[in-house]
Amino acid sequence: MTIAQRSLPDFAAAAIDALTGDRWSIADAVQHVPKLPGLYAIYGDEQAWHDLGLESAPEQPLYVGKAEESLVSRDLNGHFATNPESKPRTGGSTVRRSFAALLRDALELQAVPRNLTNPERFANFTLADGGDQRLNDWMHARLILAVWPAPGDLAMPLSDVETAVIEHFTPPINLDKNPGKLARLSKARAAMAAEASRWTPAR
Repeated sequence: MTIAQRSLPDFAAAAIDALTGDRWSIADAVQHVPKLPGLYAIYGDEQAWHDLGLESAPEQPLYVGKAEESLVSRDLNGHFATNPESKPRTGGSTVRRSFAALLRDALELQAVPRNLTNPERFANFTLADGGDQRLNDWMHARLILAVWPAPGDLAMPLSDVETAVIEHFTPPINLDKNPGKLARLSKARAAMAAEASRWTPAR
């Protein structure tokens, strides 16, 4: 098949096939995920679905996302903080903020502004008092990954393939592009943003 013959449905089908194939724990994924652009799917074990207050469906991805430059830097380092030289940073990851919002009570998480010296953009909240590490520990224990490295002949925006894959899976943690998005997730994130907006420095 030539490049001209490959269409969005072809690439979406290839991505769906890869994202329902090999999966790795976060610790093992470091050895398998390439430093290439592509899509990734985050799955959870049965306990993860229970903790998130969702009806168990471990064969369905919880979240599908894209990495325009590197699956390693975006997914492993950004969302899961697998680089030992970097700390977990929920303020820079919409995936972490979504998991945090649904695990707020279970993990005793408190939202604070991402920049404590200049509090603003409260929707991009981070977590206080060890919350980032508790969330990271939960993610490493409960979640697994699958990836689809974008092929060199991808002749369309990666975001188009991402949209098609999200529409296929309707993963509950995705808010954008998702016809089956979880209504209470938006409310839970808004509640944490409001909590961050009320933060005041300790006296």
